Amino acid sequence: MSANYSPSEMMTIAAARALKNDDVCFVGIGAPSAACNLARLTHAQDIVLIYESGTIDTKPNVLPLSIGDGELCETALFTVSVPEMFRYWLQGGRITTGFLGGAQIDKFANLNTTVVGSYEKPKVRLPGGGGAPEIATSCGQIFITMNHSKRAFVEKLDFITSLGHGKGGDDRKKYGVTTAGPTKVITDLCVLEPDPKTKEMMVASLHPGVTREQVIEATGWAIKFFDKIAEMPPPTDKELKVLRELHARTKAAHGEAA
Repeated sequence: MSANYSPSEMMTIAAARALKNDDVCFVGIGAPSAACNLARLTHAQDIVLIYESGTIDTKPNVLPLSIGDGELCETALFTVSVPEMFRYWLQGGRITTGFLGGAQIDKFANLNTTVVGSYEKPKVRLPGGGGAPEIATSCGQIFITMNHSKRAFVEKLDFITSLGHGKGGDDRKKYGVTTAGPTKVITDLCVLEPDPKTKEMMVASLHPGVTREQVIEATGWAIKFFDKIAEMPPPTDKELKVLRELHARTKAAHGEAA
């Protein structure tokens, strides 16, 4: 095991470990893409990665800068149109896991990627939903990766872009959504999972060296912990080597844009 790694690397590795070899994964750009490709290059070599642009079973050698990156199409088994991607593959229930991120998240794992502040006069206008709202409701389950801070983990969202567990409990089902929704939120401090009844996201494991106090301080609501808290094993030398080589190849290909 290596002792020299960053919180961001630990987050990516923890997210990658959550994926299985037989997963069909709808991948977001950024941290989700790094985690999914790390899984593919380590323990989940048969995982099927799908990006929003319609690339099926893609195996990029470098991380894409956007869903339109040529690397995705060039390394895909095949590419379909965006309407087919959403209607047949996503809404058809053929994707087991969706990987998302966001600017804000609340305790029920609802996500905001639209505005910070009021919608009419926002402090910050964000990129918007894209395909995330559909991914959030149509994939079998959702994993979310985000850096842990009070700025991001808020008591109340300024705007709900993508549905998590709504108001908690069975609220998600009241909208006619039958998929599991967010089952893990992986941060640079810990991993959160939903309480079986209330669906409130609670701390299930801490990353090595992280304390409960750090998590409490970085969260904008009164975060809860499961009775039994595990400690995430530190990164292995292999995981770090593969992840760092992936980022190095990406930087060499894309320069400062990476």
